[in-house]
Amino acid sequence: MTLLDQLDPVLLARAQFAFTVSFHFIFPAFSIGLASYLMVLEALWLKTGRGVYANLYRYWLKIFAVVFGMGVVSGVVLSYQFGTNWSVFSTKAGPVIGPLMGYEVITAFFLEAGFLGVMLFGISKVGRRLHFFATCMVALGTFISAFWILSVNSWMQTPAGYAINDSGQFIPAGSWWDIIFNPSFPFRLVHTVTAAYLTTAFAVGGVGAWHLLKDSNNIGARKMFSMAMWMAAIVTPIQIVAGDAHGLNTLEHQPIKVLAMEGDYQPSPNGAHLALFGIPDDDEARVRYEVAIPHLGSLVLKHDPYAPLPGLVDFPRDQWPPVKIVFWSFRIMVALGLAMLGLGLWSLIARRRRRLFDSRWLHRAAVVMGPSGFVAVLAGWVTTEVGRQPFTVYGLLRTVESNSPIDGPAVAASLIAFVIVYFFAFGAGVYYLFHLMAVPPHRGETEPDNVPTRAAGIMPGQTLNAPSLRGGEPHE
Repeated sequence: MTLLDQLDPVLLARAQFAFTVSFHFIFPAFSIGLASYLMVLEALWLKTGRGVYANLYRYWLKIFAVVFGMGVVSGVVLSYQFGTNWSVFSTKAGPVIGPLMGYEVITAFFLEAGFLGVMLFGISKVGRRLHFFATCMVALGTFISAFWILSVNSWMQTPAGYAINDSGQFIPAGSWWDIIFNPSFPFRLVHTVTAAYLTTAFAVGGVGAWHLLKDSNNIGARKMFSMAMWMAAIVTPIQIVAGDAHGLNTLEHQPIKVLAMEGDYQPSPNGAHLALFGIPDDDEARVRYEVAIPHLGSLVLKHDPYAPLPGLVDFPRDQWPPVKIVFWSFRIMVALGLAMLGLGLWSLIARRRRRLFDSRWLHRAAVVMGPSGFVAVLAGWVTTEVGRQPFTVYGLLRTVESNSPIDGPAVAASLIAFVIVYFFAFGAGVYYLFHLMAVPPHRGETEPDNVPTRAAGIMPGQTLNAPSLRGGEPHE
C-alpha cells in the first residue's frame, strides 16, 4: 500500500471544493458590485452629461469584462465536481437543487448572455438608452444569479419544503416557495449581496486612493474615491445590522454553528460572555488564553445581557464543526467589518473638513483596505460552510455520506491539476487586472469619441464633445 492509497478521499474532495470555490467566490462578489456600479455610472452620465462618468464607465468596463469571464470559467469547474466527487449528494439532493440551478441558467445566464455583448462592445455602436438598458439587464442578471445560488446554499443550511422518498432522495413536498424562501434565505441574500457591494466599493476606493496619491487633481480618481467612500459610510452600518439579523436567524436554526463561532463550549445560564481572542480547545471544551467581555455574548445574540445560552457540550460531539476554523474566520470577518466602518466614518470627517482629496493618510488607509472586501467575503464563506459541517444538508445528510465512491489518489491527482492550472490561468488574469487598475483614469471631463445618439446606424453618430461638458470638477 502506497502513501497515496492512505489518503482520505472525503478530506481531499473537501479540500478540492474549498480551493476551487474560494477562487470562484471572489469573482462573482466583484462582478455583482461592479455591474451595479457601472449601471450607476452610466445613469449619472446620461442624467448629467458629464464626461467624467463616461470615462469611468469605460475604465471599469474593461475590468468588469475580465472579472466576469474568470467568474464564469471558475464556476463551471464546480459543476464538474458535483458529478465526480459528490455524486451521492447530487443524486440525493438533485430533485430539489437541480431545478433551482436550472432556474439560474434560464433566467440569469440567458439575460446576461443576451445583453453582455451590447454592454461590452456596443457603447459606440448603439444608442445611449439602448446601451444603458443592456447595462441594467446585465446588472439585474448578476443579482438574479446570486438569488438562485444563495437559495440553493440556504436550502442546504436550513432545508424546508421537502420529503424523503424510498431511495433516500430529497424531493419537493408542497410548495416550491417553501424551498426557495427557506428560513435563512432572505437573511443570507441581503448579507451576501451587500457584502458584494462593499467589496466593490473598497476595491474601487483603493484604486481611486492609489491614483490620488500620485495625482490629487485627477478628476476620475476623485470621483471614484468619493463615490466609494459614500458607499463605505452608508452601507457598512447597514451591513452590520443585516449581519446581526442573520446571526439571530442562524442561532434559531443552526445553534451549534453560532456556539462554535462564539467559542461557547459551556452553557451560560446567567448570560454568555463574548470571547474577543483565545484558542479553542475541543479536548478541554474551553477557550484557552481567553480575553472576554462579560454578558456581551448574550447581548449580541439575544439582545439581552442576562439571557441564558446553551453550550457546545449540550450537543452530541459528532455534530460539532471544526471549532477553531469557525471561531477565527468569524473574527476576521467581524474585524474587517469594523475597520470598514472606521474608514467610512473617517472619510465623512475628512469630507466635512473639505479634506477628502488632500488627506494622504486617508488615501493610504483606503489603499490598504482595498482588498478587505475580498478577505471578508472569504472569511464569511468559511464561517458559513465550515460551520455547516459535518453535514452537506444540515442535520439530514452527512458529508461522509455524500461523496462519490472514488479512491484518494484519483481525487489527489485532480486536486494537484487544479492547483497548477489555477496558478497559471487565474494568476495571469489577476496580474492583468492589476495592470488595468494601475493605469490612471482619464484626467479630464471629455467624453469618449464616437458615441451615437441613436441606434440602427440610420444617422451618423453625434458625439457630445461639446465645450459645455468640459471644464473643471466642482467640489464633490
